Amino acid sequence: MSEQIEFYKKLKHRLEETTEFPTKYLYKFIIPADDSKMLEIEVMFDHTGAVIEKKTSKTGKYVSLSILVQMANADVIIEKYKEVAKVEGVISL
Repeated sequence: MSEQIEFYKKLKHRLEETTEFPTKYLYKFIIPADDSKMLEIEVMFDHTGAVIEKKTSKTGKYVSLSILVQMANADVIIEKYKEVAKVEGVISL
């Protein structure tokens, strides 16, 4: 089994054990300071009621995104992680 599949499996188990759904979930990502990548992620959260906070690194090379959004269940949270992971250079925290 790949590391990624195992990671998502453990995450789902942890979320289901510790979280009462629906819940507000906080995603944290680091991306290269590239407006097109930032926009790509913002579009993924359009029409979800997400609150997105951006913070640029001291060097200006990276942007930290904190995204607070209401999520229905663990599967939806994981699907959004998988969607965002397709953006080149993104790091999920």
